[in-house]
Amino acid sequence: MIALDTNVLVRYLLNDDPEQSGAAAALLKKRQTYTAPPSVILELVWVLSINDCSRSEISGALKHLVGLPNFKPREFEALCRAIRWHEQGMDFGDALHLALSVKDEKLLTFDLAMAKLARKLGAAPAVAEVR
Repeated sequence: MIALDTNVLVRYLLNDDPEQSGAAAALLKKRQTYTAPPSVILELVWVLSINDCSRSEISGALKHLVGLPNFKPREFEALCRAIRWHEQGMDFGDALHLALSVKDEKLLTFDLAMAKLARKLGAAPAVAEVR
């Protein structure tokens, strides 16, 4: 398996540089299997956000990537949970941190809004405010 950097996925999704976008698209059509660590996916969301992509466009782009037959991101289940929570209003970074903490008893935070939303969504593990 070959790992892809954020810039390859950005060029593929935004199609904003003809040469690099074409190379990224050709790459993802090959019979090779590709992956990306959660840090690349998190950075990808940030880049899409600063390029004025909406929450639904970002979720759609992530779903498109994970739906590619030859793209197998690391921590796939956590990524799917994070995408779902993001669609329901949670910041993607918070959603990914929480999803990657699923085997932990709880996630402690000073972010009261995130904790409240996580409880509302029934997200696991439990999120508690540090007091």
